[in-house]
Amino acid sequence: MSENVHPKATSVAEFEKAANEKLSEFVRTYYSHPGEGGQTYRDNCRAFKRYRLIPRNLRDVYIRDTSVTVLGSKLDFPVAIAPTAVHKLAHPDAEVATAKGAASMNTAMVLSSWSHCSLEQVADAAPRGVRWFYLLFYRDRGRMKRLLERAERAGYTAIVLTVDSPIYPFTLRKSPVVFPVQFRLPNVWLDDDVVPGSSGSLEQGSALTKITKNASTWEDVKWVKNNTRLPVVLKGILSVEDARIAVDLGVSGIYVSNHGGREQDGLPATIDVLADIVRAVGGEAEVYLDGGVRTGTDVLKALALGARCVFIGRPALWGLACNGEKGLLQLLNVLKEELVYTMARTGCAKIADINPTLVVHENYYMSPRRNNSTIDGYQ
Repeated sequence: MSENVHPKATSVAEFEKAANEKLSEFVRTYYSHPGEGGQTYRDNCRAFKRYRLIPRNLRDVYIRDTSVTVLGSKLDFPVAIAPTAVHKLAHPDAEVATAKGAASMNTAMVLSSWSHCSLEQVADAAPRGVRWFYLLFYRDRGRMKRLLERAERAGYTAIVLTVDSPIYPFTLRKSPVVFPVQFRLPNVWLDDDVVPGSSGSLEQGSALTKITKNASTWEDVKWVKNNTRLPVVLKGILSVEDARIAVDLGVSGIYVSNHGGREQDGLPATIDVLADIVRAVGGEAEVYLDGGVRTGTDVLKALALGARCVFIGRPALWGLACNGEKGLLQLLNVLKEELVYTMARTGCAKIADINPTLVVHENYYMSPRRNNSTIDGYQ
């Protein structure tokens, strides 16, 4: 396959197909594999189709404004880049290319701790970009403090904590993972660390197990919040109870996520729990969502149900695999154009016009009460 994106890649689905033609079988599996039977992985996408749009007509939508403010930063449109691991597997420029693509669209990127490029490299590559940092929980809070300070110095504007991984996969690994390319983890290992083995080796897995903290608690979240001046976002919230606890602790963002169906199978699709989380939060924190977003229509449905912004994980990697920074930029433009079109068709001139009256679950049309109702006296 040529280096450039196929000129006919005009949907996320086409980017996925083009990327899968280019990526090795190992990388395809690494990025796309679901947990257990894949129920949650599949349902994330399918669930969006169960929500139907109720358009409003005869509204002035000649000009559509997709800009939105997220944690004080103005983004040109409400689709940002989720934290995903090892972008070097998709493209040699790795997270630097991702950051440049996101910055070119004036949207946000969450840099993963499991990245090949350092916090500082990414910041230098896209100094005007909106960047958040996904921080791991460590046994040594001194290590966490050093990483928080690095993120602050490098101009990151939020800290993201993933709370749905009480057990890291490498702690259970019985055999090494042989990656097709070697990569560093400069946002895990510090300058004075002695890093044993290569990426994916049992030696490095054992060392990671010793420094990371499994089964973190709300006390760890409270510590992070008290040790950074940046707003804290919790990623992996699916229950209203956890959402309320987070808000009571003063967390700034609730990130509804099931890890793309990679971790625990049998979880609900994120779009299905979104409205309940939004009601529980009650406007005391911003609410975001990832999982299954593949079209601009999906974006509008999530916003209508209360998300301030959505994040994409695998689709960003597909754009990156197709043509690095330019591939990601093209994919983001596809989603933006689809969102603009859907806004026009639903009567929305700006993001604030998108509200819950625009979306209804298909069950509404299937309920016995509705089907047995009379219309104008006729059955």
